[in-house]
Amino acid sequence: MEKMFATVLEANADSLLVCDKATNQEVLVFTKCACCFEVNDKIMIIYNGVMTRSLPPQINAIRISKLPFHKCC
Repeated sequence: MEKMFATVLEANADSLLVCDKATNQEVLVFTKCACCFEVNDKIMIIYNGVMTRSLPPQINAIRISKLPFHKCC
């Protein structure tokens, strides 16, 4: 499993568009709990390490926590 620290840029029904802090790259994150987050939230995403080569890259979240670590889903 991999961790990504990011800032939420957009929150949609089943996905988040985030800015990955390590790469300053936009990433589309698929999650069933996107409604828990708002633009500018700082989050930690746990995912399986697989990222598409699309633009923007896409991942499937296993768990997302707001920072400081408040478990959401």
